[in-house]
Amino acid sequence: MKTAILILAAGKSSRMGRPKQLLPIKHKTLLNSAIDTALASNCSDVICVIGAYRYKIKASIPSNSVKLLENSNFEHGLSTSIIEGVNYLEKTNCEGLLIMLADQPKISTSHLNQLLSSFENHPSQISATAYPNSLGVPAVFPKRFFEGLKQLKGDKGAKDFLNSRYHQIVQIKHSQLFDIDTIQDYEDYLKSL
Repeated sequence: MKTAILILAAGKSSRMGRPKQLLPIKHKTLLNSAIDTALASNCSDVICVIGAYRYKIKASIPSNSVKLLENSNFEHGLSTSIIEGVNYLEKTNCEGLLIMLADQPKISTSHLNQLLSSFENHPSQISATAYPNSLGVPAVFPKRFFEGLKQLKGDKGAKDFLNSRYHQIVQIKHSQLFDIDTIQDYEDYLKSL
């Protein structure tokens, strides 16, 4: 089953004060770490949506490693990056879309493969990450949900979409929800390595 991974990396990093996509993590950037995790998975394609700092970010990504989409509406929130990716994928023969964030360094290739495998076994259902207190991304959305994803607004991303479809979701557990939004988050993550 052809499933693409969409990495969302278009944000301004306003709480960080600098482009978090370019933060160094073990000799690579936070975004390149996410890209490597995605490329090592069993997906068919990896697509990255960029927006803010696009020229710096583009220069940091090894050429031809992933398909880059530029979101010129990134200032209108995370939803615009999802819509950009869905619009692109609707023109392909992709049957599913795994959405992941560039700022979740504790997400492993193994976890992505669990989600992809779940989608293979339950192709009509969403396969989402179940954290201790919530559902979230990474999550795989079958093509039948693409139109609904295109209705997202603002900076909410897919979380509300997932929670409103709780009965249509296969849950894949993950021990903790962690993303890097602030300098403190980044420093805490580096200490945990």
